[in-house]
This record gives sequence, C-alpha cells and structure tokens, in this order.
Amino acid sequence: MAITSAGICAAADQLQGFVGFNLKTGQHIVRFSEDSFGLDVTEDSITPTSEFVWQATTDAELMILKRDRLRLLVELRIDERLAISEPLRVYLRRDDLPEISAVRLLRSA
Repeated sequence: MAITSAGICAAADQLQGFVGFNLKTGQHIVRFSEDSFGLDVTEDSITPTSEFVWQATTDAELMILKRDRLRLLVELRIDERLAISEPLRVYLRRDDLPEISAVRLLRSA
C-alpha cells in the first residue's frame, strides 16, 4: 500500500485526545477528556490533538502538518491511545521531504 499525502492528512485528522499547555511545567500535555487538565492548564490552550498538529500560515486557507508537534506526541509513548498510525510514522521519518501544506475545510455531517 502506497502512503500518500492525502492518507497522511487523513491519519492526522484521526488523532485522539486533547493537548493543553501546562503553565507550571512549561510543557504540552495530553489528556483524553477536556475536563481532566486541572488548574495549571488554561482553557484557551486546550486543543483537539487532530488540530494541534496543524499550524496556520499567513495564507488564511493553508495549514502545515508540523513534524515537531507530531514528534512531541510520539515521545509520549501512548501511540495507540492517540491513534498514531503508520502513515504518520512514515511522515516523521521522511525529513528529506517538505512538510505537507493543505487547505483544510470543515465537512458537514
């Protein structure tokens, strides 16, 4: 099976959990409920993991899938709970290729 940019983007959108920035430790942490962060994480820093890995650019529609943010998640060693799949692992290994830029649109159910 070939791994494509579209497959990598789809895998990123399947990531589970929430990321929040802990002011006390100065680190990002992951929880699987928005309510479980505690007082050291401000509510405005809590982001779904599938959004945390994307960074907006100066172009209002374009976003970049950030390898450094994905690496931060992989280093937590809770891959299965986060749903880090093989397309994302391949993306992390391929530092010889530029980061993926994509237009992301909300889909209606």
